Amino acid sequence: MDLTADTPAKREPLSEAELAAASKRIGPIERREMRLAFGMLAPTILIVLVIVLVPLLANFWISVKPVGLAELRPPAPLTRERVKGDGENVGDVISVEYRARSSSPNKPVTDVVLRDTLPTGLEVKSLPDECAIESAEIVCRIAELVPRKQQRLTLEFVVTQAFIDAGRPSPKDSDLVVTGRSQNVLTNFEFTLENFRLVFSADEFWTVLQVSFIYTIGGTLGALVLGLFAAQLLNTVFIGRGILRGLFLFPCVAPVIAVAFTWVFLLDPFSGSVNAILLKTNVTNDAINFLGQRGVALATVIAFESWRYFPLAFLFILARMQALSTDLYEAAEMDGATPFRMFFYISLPQLIGIMSTLFLLRFIWTFNKFDDIFLLTGGASGTRTFTVNVYEQAFALTNLGAGAAVAVFIFFVLATFVFFYFRFGPKEEGM
Repeated sequence: MDLTADTPAKREPLSEAELAAASKRIGPIERREMRLAFGMLAPTILIVLVIVLVPLLANFWISVKPVGLAELRPPAPLTRERVKGDGENVGDVISVEYRARSSSPNKPVTDVVLRDTLPTGLEVKSLPDECAIESAEIVCRIAELVPRKQQRLTLEFVVTQAFIDAGRPSPKDSDLVVTGRSQNVLTNFEFTLENFRLVFSADEFWTVLQVSFIYTIGGTLGALVLGLFAAQLLNTVFIGRGILRGLFLFPCVAPVIAVAFTWVFLLDPFSGSVNAILLKTNVTNDAINFLGQRGVALATVIAFESWRYFPLAFLFILARMQALSTDLYEAAEMDGATPFRMFFYISLPQLIGIMSTLFLLRFIWTFNKFDDIFLLTGGASGTRTFTVNVYEQAFALTNLGAGAAVAVFIFFVLATFVFFYFRFGPKEEGM
């Protein structure tokens, strides 16, 4: 009996290219599920894009606008009305003066119209060229209110008996309606690169750039090193390990204003505990101004940054350590490897991936940090970074456009760093 006729032919295994092509073929059910998934995720994606992109685009827009903090609102006419004379007798003269000016120190207001009700019983004696009486209403038209200049319009009226019989109503009793046209500097199409020129030509630009990178790299590496040591310490079993883990989280979860002022109090050169201990133990002969001495202040804020944010690195590194296989450690121990060599040759290579990711996140967050430095030194004593510069330009100097220009520069610095990180940085195994 010939069995070979009914035996199916042996099929050759598919090549990698054929497997990849087969995996890329999507059936109608998969396509329908993909459309459904994208439809359900579309509102969330749209909301996230709006939240992220709108402020970013607004910052780019403001960075090329000649706008100060006081010019966020469009210029408007500001008016004040003064009345001279009581009009107690027939024939008396009542003088009404309107004072108008632009609310902006450098932007005019055009086509200004003032409308006020003329009280009953007053006859016009004299009017300026800009004013007229239209249906018992005073109408004054001003072509342009020049910035930093006040325009006065004086009108004179003669009192009649009808005015006295009406109870001598004051022109101030009626509401003065003022309208005008002006350009909003935020919405017009007037652009300038003056903000960027001001930022890059500043004498302290390169100093601030250097301080920003020293603070960012120092704070990032310090947090990673402290987190690595803390994770290595708490990766072993001992009594009270859970309590110690909770205490290690305190710097990160405590309110920043509380811990910052605690550091300021402890490091005070006159009444701080740190200087008192150093002087009592003869470590130093004079008190150290940790937050007011150039160089020392920068090292202090880096130490604060490292201490405050090492718990984040500690949690991630500890979680990765506990996922490592113990077989390699047991084999290395049997071969006589020291704990240091096991850490250097077994643990550290497997922690490179998570530590590089932490370095990326911490670098971005530290470069954008403002509150820590502002609460500790206010940016003085050589601790001024670009984030502090944004605050000073936008609010201290009321130059909102220059502050936005500094923020745009920060964005490009971080975007460049992220690009090089993903292009040349270390990657997890299998990525």
